[in-house]
Amino acid sequence: MRDAPITDIDSLLGVLETGAGATDAEDVDLLAHGLQCAAILADVAPYDHELQVAGLVHDVGTVLWPGRPRTHARTGAAAVADLLGERVAWLVGHHDEAKRYLVTVDGDYASRLSPGSVHTLEVQGGRLDDAERTRLDAEPWLDDVLTLRRADDDAKVPGRDVPPLSHWRPVVERVASMRALGAK
Repeated sequence: MRDAPITDIDSLLGVLETGAGATDAEDVDLLAHGLQCAAILADVAPYDHELQVAGLVHDVGTVLWPGRPRTHARTGAAAVADLLGERVAWLVGHHDEAKRYLVTVDGDYASRLSPGSVHTLEVQGGRLDDAERTRLDAEPWLDDVLTLRRADDDAKVPGRDVPPLSHWRPVVERVASMRALGAK
């Protein structure tokens, strides 16, 4: 697929559209999953556009490079960092680690994981060790990535009615503009 960073919104939305039909062992395709995740985050954090966009694009690494659950978060983060900024990239790059964190700190959390997420949890390293947990506990966006992770888990409902990809263009543009202003 694509090895270079995604540097414009049309390219990003085009990549996300190619996730239609690719299921990644879940009950919804990758496009529907991202749309559901973004919609859930819009409900729980209506003013946090970066978090919403992170939800929309969190599995872009899987769209670009299917079948790589161990590296999809980091490669997806690298793909969108230049366009969407540090926080969105960090959230995308750590949403898999957030699953590991929640399984480590919440004894009931694993029961809410889909069979696909249970499998990828093991591929991604399972529970965090003490050093990994301590490092993640110190991250300033820990609460945000845990919110993203919970939305990720809930965004797997076949037929859920959510806004289409075109709805998200202005939000993505706003986040990209904030990133561009911050880079100057």
